[in-house]
Amino acid sequence: MFKVQKYVDSKEKNYDLVIKQLEALIIDERNCIANLSNASALLNQFLENINWVGFYLMEDGELVLGPFQGLPACVRIPLGKGVCGTAANEKRTLVVPDVHEFPGHIACDAQSQSEIVIPLIKNGEVIGVLDIDSPIKNRFNELDQLKLEQFVGTLVKYI
Repeated sequence: MFKVQKYVDSKEKNYDLVIKQLEALIIDERNCIANLSNASALLNQFLENINWVGFYLMEDGELVLGPFQGLPACVRIPLGKGVCGTAANEKRTLVVPDVHEFPGHIACDAQSQSEIVIPLIKNGEVIGVLDIDSPIKNRFNELDQLKLEQFVGTLVKYI
């Protein structure tokens, strides 16, 4: 059973704790949807100042909505389109301080102001992305990027 904890340490140590919690949740489970569902719920509980967190999964050359927490979202995103499609196409994390300045941004939630997207890469192939939106500009920094990439690295080992 998962026990909700208050994250009262430094931001870095709190991220380390949430990564350990993720591993404890998914280490004995091989079902991709179950693990992605728990991962999105965990991040939703952990992260402050976000309004959407979830996954898009590669299917037939495009990203398709997977487990998430937040308002209903766009279902399909072509590679190279929007922040998610661009991150997947370029196989790299994108941190967007102001989504209104990102060419071709796909607005699924009008409240979103900033975004981070981390590709899920397994055996050299993009299998999906982790997408996190915030209702405030400049929400995500270098530490968020580093630790969320570690979170995704842990997750990918079990899916």
